[in-house]
Amino acid sequence: MTEQQTLAYVKAASVAVDLPLGDAQAQRVATHLQRTAALAALLDGFELAPHDEPAEIYCPAPFQASQP
Repeated sequence: MTEQQTLAYVKAASVAVDLPLGDAQAQRVATHLQRTAALAALLDGFELAPHDEPAEIYCPAPFQASQP
């Protein structure tokens, strides 16, 4: 997104969640959102093989019955 599109998104989202933002606040949020998107794009561009990031298997702790 461009800077103007990001700012428009931030302003629309703030209205949708009833979060009043001034122009300076909205601009700061948009700047941080663009920075975060740039970092995410770097990570998204990095190729990983399945063995690089194995999925963890959920294994709950053993159930312990309560004593009356």
